[in-house]
Amino acid sequence: MCGRYVLASKLETLETRFGVTAPVDLKWEANYNISPGTLAPVIASNAPNTIQLFRFGLTPFWAKNSMLLFNARSEGDRNPNNNPDYKGARDIINKPAFRKPIRSQRCLIPADCFIEGSRQNKLNKPYVVYLKYKMYPFSFAGIWDSWRNPETGQEIYSFAIITTPANAVLQAISHDRCPVILKPSDEKLWLNPDTPLSKITELLTPPDPEIMNAYPISNQIKSPKNNSKELLTPIGPTIFKEEETNAIQIRKQYGFGRGN
Repeated sequence: MCGRYVLASKLETLETRFGVTAPVDLKWEANYNISPGTLAPVIASNAPNTIQLFRFGLTPFWAKNSMLLFNARSEGDRNPNNNPDYKGARDIINKPAFRKPIRSQRCLIPADCFIEGSRQNKLNKPYVVYLKYKMYPFSFAGIWDSWRNPETGQEIYSFAIITTPANAVLQAISHDRCPVILKPSDEKLWLNPDTPLSKITELLTPPDPEIMNAYPISNQIKSPKNNSKELLTPIGPTIFKEEETNAIQIRKQYGFGRGN
C-alpha cells in the first residue's frame, strides 16, 4: 500500500516541472506526511494545465457515503498473493470503483518521496522511499472522481494512487506493493483521454528499482498530526549502497531534464 507520501516542493517548482500553472488563490505549504483525507496537489485530466487540490482517498461518484480508497490495485482482484513476477491482466479496468476513472479520469500526483513499512511492522518501522539522483518531484499514476455529499450538497474531488506488485526496493523492506511512478515522457499520455486503454494499462508496471532507494526513519510519522521535515531524518543507512555516478546523465536518461 502507499498511504503516506511527501510533497515539500513549492508550487513554482511544480509549475516548472509539469508545465502547468497554479491559480493565484491556491494555497499550498510543504507537507511531510500526506495521509488519507488530506488535500494535496494533482494535475487532473479535467484541467490538465492547472494544479488543483483534491482529497487523498477516492470516493466513487455512485457511493452513498464518503470513502477513502487511497490505493487502486492495477491487477484488481487478480494476483491475490502479490507475486512480483505477475504479468497478467490489469483488471483495474473492471473494478466498479475504478473502471470509469481509469478510462477518463486520470491524474498526476506530484510527490518528492513516499513512506512505507514492512507487511509485519507497517508504520511502526517506516522507511522513506525515494528516487535517486535528485529525480524529484516525480508523479504517481493516479485516478480521480467527484462525489456529491447527499446531505450537504458539497462536491468533493478525490484521488487514489495506483499500485503494482513490489519491485526489488520494496521487496527489500518486506513490502508487497509499489506505487506506479510515471516517466515524464508518459505523463501527457496518462492525462490524455484519447490514449487507448491498452496503452494506459501498459504503463501500470513497477518503477525501475535501479533508480530507487530507501532508508529508515522514526515512527513519529505514524501519526498524521506530525508534519515537519525532521520526520524524514534517517535513523539508519540506506537499504542499498549508492555508488557515485553521473547524476545529470541519469536524470536525462529517465527524462527528468536539467531542471530537477
